[in-house]
Amino acid sequence: MHDQPAIFSLLQQYIPALSSYNELFSADNTIRPDWQTFFASLHQLGYKELQNRNIDIQRLLKENGVAYNIYNDPSGQTRPWELDPIPQLITANEWETINAGLIQRAELFDLLLKDIYGPQTLIKNGIIPQELIYLHPGFIRSCVNVKLPGTQHLVLYAADMARGNDGRLWIISDRTQAPSGSGYALENRFAMSSVLPELFSNLNVKRLSPYFDSLQQALTDIAPHNTDNPRVVILTPGPDNETYFEHSYLAAYLGLTLVQGNDLMVKDNYVWLKTIDGLEKVDVLLRRLDDSYCDPLELKSDSLLGIPGLVQVVRKGNVAIANPLGSSIVESAGLVPFLPAIAKHFFGKELIMPTIATWWCGQPKEMNYVIANLKTLVVRKIFRNVAGTRSAIDGASLSVIQAEELIRQIKASPYLYVGQEKINFSSTPSWVDGKIEAGHSLFRSFLVSHNNSYIAMPGGLTRTNTQKNSFIISNQLGGISKDTWVLSADDEQEQTVNLQLTTDTLQHTIHKRSLPSHTAENLFWVGRYTERVIYNARLQRTVMQKMLQSNKPFTADSGGTESVLLHTLTQCTYTFSGFFEDSDPAKRKDIYAKPWTELTDVLYNEKRNGSLSHNLSLLKNAVYSVRNFWALDTWRVLRQMEEEWNKAKKDNTTDHLRMISSIDALNTSMFAFLGMNRESVRREQGWNIMDLGRKLEQVLYIITLLRSVFQNKQEDQVEHELLESVMIASQSLITYRYTYRDHLQLPLALELLMLDTNYPKSLAYLVKKIKRYVSLLPKEGKEIPLSDKQRNIQEADSLLKLADVVALAKHDPYTGEYVSLNKFLDKLYSLIADTSMGISKTYFKHSQTQKQLFTANLI
Repeated sequence: MHDQPAIFSLLQQYIPALSSYNELFSADNTIRPDWQTFFASLHQLGYKELQNRNIDIQRLLKENGVAYNIYNDPSGQTRPWELDPIPQLITANEWETINAGLIQRAELFDLLLKDIYGPQTLIKNGIIPQELIYLHPGFIRSCVNVKLPGTQHLVLYAADMARGNDGRLWIISDRTQAPSGSGYALENRFAMSSVLPELFSNLNVKRLSPYFDSLQQALTDIAPHNTDNPRVVILTPGPDNETYFEHSYLAAYLGLTLVQGNDLMVKDNYVWLKTIDGLEKVDVLLRRLDDSYCDPLELKSDSLLGIPGLVQVVRKGNVAIANPLGSSIVESAGLVPFLPAIAKHFFGKELIMPTIATWWCGQPKEMNYVIANLKTLVVRKIFRNVAGTRSAIDGASLSVIQAEELIRQIKASPYLYVGQEKINFSSTPSWVDGKIEAGHSLFRSFLVSHNNSYIAMPGGLTRTNTQKNSFIISNQLGGISKDTWVLSADDEQEQTVNLQLTTDTLQHTIHKRSLPSHTAENLFWVGRYTERVIYNARLQRTVMQKMLQSNKPFTADSGGTESVLLHTLTQCTYTFSGFFEDSDPAKRKDIYAKPWTELTDVLYNEKRNGSLSHNLSLLKNAVYSVRNFWALDTWRVLRQMEEEWNKAKKDNTTDHLRMISSIDALNTSMFAFLGMNRESVRREQGWNIMDLGRKLEQVLYIITLLRSVFQNKQEDQVEHELLESVMIASQSLITYRYTYRDHLQLPLALELLMLDTNYPKSLAYLVKKIKRYVSLLPKEGKEIPLSDKQRNIQEADSLLKLADVVALAKHDPYTGEYVSLNKFLDKLYSLIADTSMGISKTYFKHSQTQKQLFTANLI
């Protein structure tokens, strides 16, 4: 027996709505058995500890980068995902009914999809009105009578459910186009099991993994031409999409390639993926893109997200898409009133799970009913709006003028609208501001085709809303998620999926895949931005420290250490005009008189090109674009770094020592980021491309630093201070002292920074690494012994090997200019810059005719 008084003490703030079904308490005011078990475990944990664990959950989700993009949200595109520590419980008996009902419904929608794009018997027999199909924006005429691979056309299905007053779960809406949320459900389970494992101990909670095993198998099964090792990719709209986290999360979890439309192209009636090795044929697309955007050639002509010619490839049967193009038509709310008749037509029996009452306004009688009862209904469009969310309007929330406008719109296009009854959502326990209160919940379950039927995820994504009298729950409106626990009977065997992994399939599984060119480009720039942030931070810290140590006034023309370093800072960070000589004279004089104003702006102004904050933003965007490439620990480092830097920007203190301290903290985080990557990233194409970007940026930085500081010979004291600053900014001072055990001299400094092949920061060492990475890049053609990139880097390597630092360190006795050094560095910079440009042109090209990536044996 559980301690009832103790459990009730946790529920003092739980006051359910009298008009709704109570998930927690039964009719005799006793706690339902499974909830008793759960709250007994919760009570053992303790109220204070639950508060701490809830904080841990939110921190874990934030560190893992779990986010949901709220459209038009002023707070930003990556709002952190929120998870209620109290799950949604579904009993074993109830799940048995739900599971059967969902499988039946998925099979029905599969048959419905086949009929709409096939014989259209439902329309011919008058079971569904033809205008409901033909006038729907989701009906794609070019997909009619197209033969699709696989026995089931609808690979994925999801349903939103809510419990009504009678205690039954009712279907609120169906998702058939590109059902989202399964990745968030999986992340919710990981978070709960990691932070609150004690709560699982006394309840038999079904695992979610069988669903994802089946998803992998289903995507393989629909590949055309019985391909043994199909190339499966996830097609995403990109990082700005509301659920981009889920796209990258599933790609990493399922081991699939995440691509955008410009990563793919159509040639010879096949879909090809652009990789740095050339074109690779794609067999299956798991799309997260609305079908109208998938092909600008035949569908939405202004779409920049799709693949021109994709529909033609589908017609030829050379690519499979989950779900197929045109599948959004069957999730139309306008079909709901006709589902019972459709079920009788196909099955000869009624649906197991009920759907909320719906009136399609395309019928005059139903339209008049909706208009007359507008205040008591929820009005929806039968298709999703541009923002990606289904339009849903609570009639009771409208003013008189708003109601009149809605009625006018309904009468103008009645076939586009439905009215649905308001379901009084059940009351379920939710954690709200440190208390357990009553909230409303909406549960989404997911199904995937399996063995000529479907398998349902034993769980799902539950969203809650604690607002009273709210009849609409969605993430876009600020809903909070719950982990959904489907409980199994004590003697029930856990469901498993046999993937039949043999030696052959194992070799196919570990088959090396080429890196998509778009992914390679982002990794390349992750490497470059990483080094740019580190080196610019070091230089800014060095300049700031020198400014603090200086007690004498100076001007732009004084030629002292400070003016040279400030000039160098502008040139190395490209924050022109800044302290540069070509600035307006009056402005330059003012800047040099108050240098900390400019230094602060170069540090914190994110909108200024070249500033440290701007480069951090570019790094973040590049990292986020390939987020499936990184380990979770890497995300934690990045999130912590972002929070600390944002705090420093917000403070924007005039305390110069605190500014330097914030730079030190940033560099520490950057090195932690690099360390994580060294430990967790496989030494394959991705690592090589990223490290190549790092080495190129390091070389370009060292060259820019040297030629900016050592343009002209300075007085001996100034020259010594500049040498010291260069060595500090390149973090080489200790190495210099250990290696040469002598005072600072320009020839020795050049020897260390340029020619020492044993020193990882020297140009010779870095160029040698770049030369190796370039040699590992895919060859452009067999007839060319050396590519332009190889010739450039070979010449740079030879230039360094033949260099004479004593000659380079000499200055012109008349002008004081380091002529030989500057000519040498200019030549070297040009060769390295041309190498970088050549790599980008060859391997990171995303136009539809990517000639450099074609090879004869790929077609």
